[in-house]
Amino acid sequence: EQFSERFRSLYPTTAAIYLPDGKVPEVGQIIRNPDFGKSMRIMCDAEDAAKSQGRVAGIEAARDAFYKGPIAKRIAEFIRENPVMDASGEAHAGLLSEEDMAEWEATIEQPVTYEYKGLDVYKCPPWTQGPVFLQQLAILKGFDLQDQGHNTTEYLHTVIESAKLAFADRDTYYGDPLFDETPLGMLLSEDYSVGRRELVGEKASMEFRPGDLGGGVPDYALASVADDNRRALGIGARDVQDLGFDHAHVGDTTHLDAVDSEGNMVAATPSGGWLGTSPIIEGLGFPLGTRGQMFYLNADRPNALAPHKRPRATLTPSLVMKDGEPYMVFGTPGGDAQDQWTLQFFLNYVEFGMELQEALDAPTVHSVHFPSSFYPREAFAGRVFAESRLDQEVFSNMEGRGHEMVKNSPWQHGKLMAIRFHKDTGLIEGAVSAKGNIGYALGW
Repeated sequence: EQFSERFRSLYPTTAAIYLPDGKVPEVGQIIRNPDFGKSMRIMCDAEDAAKSQGRVAGIEAARDAFYKGPIAKRIAEFIRENPVMDASGEAHAGLLSEEDMAEWEATIEQPVTYEYKGLDVYKCPPWTQGPVFLQQLAILKGFDLQDQGHNTTEYLHTVIESAKLAFADRDTYYGDPLFDETPLGMLLSEDYSVGRRELVGEKASMEFRPGDLGGGVPDYALASVADDNRRALGIGARDVQDLGFDHAHVGDTTHLDAVDSEGNMVAATPSGGWLGTSPIIEGLGFPLGTRGQMFYLNADRPNALAPHKRPRATLTPSLVMKDGEPYMVFGTPGGDAQDQWTLQFFLNYVEFGMELQEALDAPTVHSVHFPSSFYPREAFAGRVFAESRLDQEVFSNMEGRGHEMVKNSPWQHGKLMAIRFHKDTGLIEGAVSAKGNIGYALGW
């Protein structure tokens, strides 16, 4: 229902599948997508033809069928020949070519890691926001969080102020490491973290404060919040037509975790965008991802748009080891809030000794003080969203410290899930948030 008019007027190829007979489908109605089945069959047939040469050969053949075969050709044709309305208020054709598709391949990369209370936490490299989780840990490491107490005013103030500092660094220094080196060694160093920790005062900061890594704070960062807000409001810039795209990311990312009896662990946040912001490619049955919106156009930024470059995405699964052995995986949908909600879950478990499900279910807060990763990159200085289950006295005390507190519904923040592997017993313990009634913990 939310996107039906957009599908009808702007995305007819999407409407043809998801609005059967031109109508919003009823709950429980089966939606058929034969073109998607055909796309899967193309890859399966390629794998079947090559699998006699081994499993790897079969997988490579399926991949080539997508990136170098008829699927890639159809993608390039569709976006070249079908201009689509975007957030500018105008329709534009795409630039992706068959050559672009053929040249791309996934890579195996070294994760970023940080030790906290005897646990080694692993995150994806800085073309994701993953290291911001570790930067928050590095700042918080110097506080006695247990003494502050779980979800007290002092604790939540400390967590929020630390997040503001870490996310300011994210927006200033993170980008695709194949193009720009992100100085993670310095950002996660104890000396740097001590300096950042000292900036956590008694009152809520209203400043955007990226750290100085030795050459001064980059000019583009100093006015980051102001510039991004001006752009969002259309002040001093071309007005943006209201097509509903300012809230185009309503909906959510996907996340999954898996652990087997041998302790092999997977944490994956594979979302590429939303059905509501990219049309179905006719003949293939699926849309292109929309993560390109996360690039900046300012060429000075590490996250500036460039050929073959990956945008600094919000996708941020988490994996934890202890003494070199598998320990835990966790994650959640939630855009910029992912590494705030999961941080609070992690601290609930590690610092406050909660059971896995209890740690997931505890009320959370998150800051929107820094620019959103999503167009139009709104930022709201000092604003904190809190689930209404949070103690009212704490809520009021946070306001007394200068935070602009906004109540969300009691079970709104995220859809966290986690799996804990107990090496000594072989027990695999899973937990998932009941929020939204769409997450499941399954074992067999």
